[in-house]
Amino acid sequence: MAEAHQAVAFQFTVSPDGIDLQLCHEALRQIYLSGLHSWKKRFIRFKNGVMTGVYPGSPGGFMVVVVSYMSYNQYRRLDPSMGLIAKLGQHMPISRYMSTDSQRIVGGVLVGTGLWVTIIMIMRNVLKSLLSWHGWMHARHGSVSWSTRLWLFTLERPRTGMSSVNNDYLESVRPLMEDERYERMEGLTKDFEKNLGPRLQWYLKLKSWWASNYVSDWWEEYIYLRGRGPIMVNSNYYAMDFLYVFPTSIQAARAGNAIHAIMLYRRKLDRIYLLANKVPLCSAQWERMFNTNRVPGLETDVLQHVNDSKHIAVYHKGRFFKVWMFYDGRLLLPREIEQQMERILADSSEPLPGEEKLAALTAGDRTPWAKARETYFGRGKNKNSLDAIEKAAFFVTLDDTEQRFEEDNPVKSLDSYAKSLLHGKCYDRWFDKSFNLIVFKNGTMGLNAEHSWADAPIIGHLWEHVLSMDPLKLGYTEEGHCCGEPHPNLPGPQRLSWDVPAECQEVIQSSLTVARNLADDVDSHIFPFIDFGKGLIKKCRTSPDAFIQIALQLAHYRDKKKFCLTYEASMTRLFREGRTETVRSCTLETCAFVRAMIGDETVSLLKLAAEKHQNMYRLAMTGEGIDRHLFCLYVVSKYLGEDSPFLKEVLSDPWRLSTSQTPLQQVELFDLVRHPEYVSSGGGFGPVADDGYGVSYIIVGENLINFHISSKHSSPETDSHRFGANIRQAMLDILDLFQLEKKTK
Repeated sequence: MAEAHQAVAFQFTVSPDGIDLQLCHEALRQIYLSGLHSWKKRFIRFKNGVMTGVYPGSPGGFMVVVVSYMSYNQYRRLDPSMGLIAKLGQHMPISRYMSTDSQRIVGGVLVGTGLWVTIIMIMRNVLKSLLSWHGWMHARHGSVSWSTRLWLFTLERPRTGMSSVNNDYLESVRPLMEDERYERMEGLTKDFEKNLGPRLQWYLKLKSWWASNYVSDWWEEYIYLRGRGPIMVNSNYYAMDFLYVFPTSIQAARAGNAIHAIMLYRRKLDRIYLLANKVPLCSAQWERMFNTNRVPGLETDVLQHVNDSKHIAVYHKGRFFKVWMFYDGRLLLPREIEQQMERILADSSEPLPGEEKLAALTAGDRTPWAKARETYFGRGKNKNSLDAIEKAAFFVTLDDTEQRFEEDNPVKSLDSYAKSLLHGKCYDRWFDKSFNLIVFKNGTMGLNAEHSWADAPIIGHLWEHVLSMDPLKLGYTEEGHCCGEPHPNLPGPQRLSWDVPAECQEVIQSSLTVARNLADDVDSHIFPFIDFGKGLIKKCRTSPDAFIQIALQLAHYRDKKKFCLTYEASMTRLFREGRTETVRSCTLETCAFVRAMIGDETVSLLKLAAEKHQNMYRLAMTGEGIDRHLFCLYVVSKYLGEDSPFLKEVLSDPWRLSTSQTPLQQVELFDLVRHPEYVSSGGGFGPVADDGYGVSYIIVGENLINFHISSKHSSPETDSHRFGANIRQAMLDILDLFQLEKKTK
């Protein structure tokens, strides 16, 4: 194999004169450049490790402390260490070979170092205490208390109290239960709190003292990795391109700029140049963004992460390719990446038997994929090709369809675009990769991301970087190509080779059938809400997120004539290794407002509902939510072999309305005042319950909110387009309550 020959830096040539064994200078050169690149990265990581290891101190601070201490000791002829320097000097192993002055210098350096370390530890603990304070989260919007100002100027672990969790749970389900069922639930809660609960709580507290986060590892394993159903639609989610801007219609060019921008982001991530934020958030989720793959197992999957990967995997018309991202020791430029994509698009070779639909294995049930992977992909060319995909930096699909927002057909075009990103043809995305970059034939693009390694804001941060780099900083020529020139000597992409037996092809077809049934059942509806945005909502003196969540409750009640358990995701990255917590948006206050809207319109109830929602959101972000705690108690009960009717009932209730806001995190990258057309469509996810809705929304600028709605065609209770119409009307009706036009006059 060619890779093996290059690895040992020798080339064999058979000729009439015999075998000519010659040194391959190009191979040695590439090995040298690869080693140089690797050592540069190691040095940068070592340097960053030193800098972060002594944070909030610095090597420069060390020199200042030691030199200042020594100077004070030398010129003042005073010993602030009260004799410690002299004692240290006397006990130096080489003191007999040193003069008294030398001993004094060495002792001074040691004492100065100790003083520097002491200062760092004091500063670190003070800073930790400061960053653990979350009182600013509970301040009224638009006002800043003196305590918050003092905290900002000077710039506890999550709650594990069981009693308050149970009380909050009962409050959250009260509007959803009839009196008889609620009284029964109260009895189960009291029994749990008196008997089994304290025992489970003790184990949970023990874990909270030992582990860096008492939730996240169990959440990752039991919610994501142990799931045996398809991750396509059920877990993976998507992100869309610009809504109104189409930088180029050349597929290879769009891929060239996007891939280069993604690789630049990875470089910044490797060098720890990212993630600066005024609010201290844990950055652990970024660690597995690249070079990561979800490997299927018989009972549980495993996240496989390699430290570095110098290539990407590309799929086009049933063929897989390996494309190196570096040449001559440097990252390929956008035009050079475009050149590689052009070569793939121009390749007219046919897929090998079983190759075209191979990725359907990642779209179906996990156990058949695990068995097939072990049986058919454990050795030979199949293993090498699979490794090339699973160990790639990320996966790219050069899609042969066209997707785009069309002004004359906005509903159908956006719905088709969303479904293509969410599941495609069910065999043209590698759903196990941390994320897939999908570039369509007409130059539109998007992402499909696997969920277990991180949450949506993490991939959203990358996507904002890519969208801001692509048209504005990297740019295109007048013809639509990437800027720059093709490389005359750039080696082409490597076509991956497979030997897929007939038995494996049957497994592939079976997985494809499961995936297609799931994909065909998805009812997606995406619509830009352009009537108003957060600008007008703020004039109502109401949180935009609370406003939208209450509108969703009103829309759902009109849609189904009933309330339901509602999930809103809230991040918990204020804590180390934090993931998410649930905001139970269907509250007593919100239900009271909805009933009033159905009968008698009132603003006061809306204010109470909005204030309640905001307070619950703050509690979730600051570790005071209830659902992750209850989940962990349930896990402990399973480990102990204890059966809890209370916990079983709590965790069996379906989330028939699952919602999430896509935050715009890097607002400085987009000047929406001067360029309002550069707005993102946001992203979405599949329905969580068979008879429920999934709703994602992004608040863009002051005048636009994009909604992504999903449900299942098979449910007679749901209709995504009907629900979208109800959301739009609910938003308008709630705004009318404030009579802003009359107030303006």
